[in-house]
Amino acid sequence: MSERKRPETKLATHTNEALFIRDKNLVEDLMGQVSFTDVMFYHVMGRMPTRGETNILDAVLVTLMEHGLTPSAISARLTYLSAPEAMQSAVAAGLLNVGSKFIGTMELCSALLERIVESPDGIEAAARREIEDIRAAKKLLPGFGHHLHRPDDPRSPKLFEIARAQEGVSGTYIDALQTVSGIVDEIYGKHLTINATGAVSAVMLEIGVPPKIMRGFAVISRAAGLVAHIMEEQDCPTGMTIWETVEETIPYTGKALD
Repeated sequence: MSERKRPETKLATHTNEALFIRDKNLVEDLMGQVSFTDVMFYHVMGRMPTRGETNILDAVLVTLMEHGLTPSAISARLTYLSAPEAMQSAVAAGLLNVGSKFIGTMELCSALLERIVESPDGIEAAARREIEDIRAAKKLLPGFGHHLHRPDDPRSPKLFEIARAQEGVSGTYIDALQTVSGIVDEIYGKHLTINATGAVSAVMLEIGVPPKIMRGFAVISRAAGLVAHIMEEQDCPTGMTIWETVEETIPYTGKALD
């Protein structure tokens, strides 16, 4: 039986006179010197981003911050209705909905893109095999389709444009995703848009963010949007209306009233 690795952390420490995030002095090296996006990337990834990587990550964070009264926003507003003394609980409730169907699908799409790009068969052959397997298994096709944005999600080409404009971005994963898109339309017999999370998966891979942590950036972004929903809920409450709407529109069909 192998010996358990000794626990350690490289993320933060402090003395009586200073605080450190990784190897940088919080006060002297970071505060007033670099942006929140820079420090967030540095803290998660262990290296400072280039200017181009920061531009891409900023665009991603803006893209994912808000999309109206989605399940995450509704959950946050209803939780705030129940516990207005604990705003953090409302935000946390909303963040629990950053999952495999909404917001968090970049994790699955990015893993798919990695397999396709790394396949020795070449991108087109690998993409065709992967999409045929997904279709045959009747699984969710991550990164494609949107119930509101048809025929295309306007956010995706803008993310590609921003990413391609940055120095040092190869475009390998963006190109792969667009190749996949053509094959998807062929195999499914209809056009399925590359949605925002699909585009995010490609541009985040371009800056070296691994699939296993990618959803975390969506959590960070959506947290800001949920704070805005709570702010609006304080001034113009909707929680009770949402509850009443459910009561009025979803009928009881059991036998208790027969």
